[in-house]
Amino acid sequence: MFDPAIAHVVYASDDGFAEILGVSLVSLFKSSKDMDEIQVYILDSGISDINRRRIEEVCTRYHRPLPVWLKARNIADELGMKVAVDRGSLSQYARLFVASDLPSGIERVLYLDCDIIFCQSVSLLWNLDMHGKTIAALNDAFSRQYRANINLEPEDVMFNSGVMLIDLNRWKEQKVEDRLLEFISSKQGKIQQGDQGALNAMLSHDTYCFHPKFNSVTIFYDFTYHELYVYRKPAGKYYTEAEVKEATDQPVIIHFTTSFLSRRPWVKDCHHRYCELWRSYKAESPWKDEPLREDNRPSWKLKGIKVFNKLPRGLAMHIAGFLQAYGRPIKNKW
Repeated sequence: MFDPAIAHVVYASDDGFAEILGVSLVSLFKSSKDMDEIQVYILDSGISDINRRRIEEVCTRYHRPLPVWLKARNIADELGMKVAVDRGSLSQYARLFVASDLPSGIERVLYLDCDIIFCQSVSLLWNLDMHGKTIAALNDAFSRQYRANINLEPEDVMFNSGVMLIDLNRWKEQKVEDRLLEFISSKQGKIQQGDQGALNAMLSHDTYCFHPKFNSVTIFYDFTYHELYVYRKPAGKYYTEAEVKEATDQPVIIHFTTSFLSRRPWVKDCHHRYCELWRSYKAESPWKDEPLREDNRPSWKLKGIKVFNKLPRGLAMHIAGFLQAYGRPIKNKW
């Protein structure tokens, strides 16, 4: 039976993001003292022994149960084919198996990307009314062209899968895992946005779009509301300017998603509004002495940012918007 005071939270990570996962856990535990229990499950794609010990140290320090370690499944091995990585790493596909990999008897689970931090208690999201849908997630800002690449209609929902509240009973009843694998196979392992694209293709009509404060993504901070429309050209019903402002001023979860205009908090010279909040959580973690990372994006991207910043802002936004809304989906139309 669903218990509003006991949250079940799942992350997926390889060793490269283990530190980021650990910082996220610090924020989760510090912000959610009202929860009786928080059980964490980690889909492990090769986290080192030292980082596993550090993650367990975080749980112990905040008097929470040790994480349940689950070996992440390799999507390429499961399907017996090469699977392309359009975003992130192949380890992110591990979340597609969340229902079958977690212990039986869990009715609801909150999946989180490692690059998030909590500003308010997880209880606010954990106890959300999902309105009978299989998942609750952020309505993401993507153009119609992205939808066409994954067999969706022009105004169908596209969501960000980095924060997903999942009704595991419905997920199993709807045979979501089987359908995901069939879809990936039908596309020969080449899907726009990888695992997120597959999830959108299968769950677009079975998603409750929650308030953006539950997944306050970086584009909310990099652009004004008008610029967001110029750059991303979101199709269908989208959030209001007031909702986006609330998401940035009073976020429950901040999601440090990739953005060409900014660096993330674990990278040098980050200027995100909440960068120092992330670093304050890092300072309380076992990784406090780890140096900030270098910006390792390709040189052509860094040169493109310099060109963007030299152009008049309006012109730069229209050029970037054309490339984002039309160029990228054309490139990824396999």
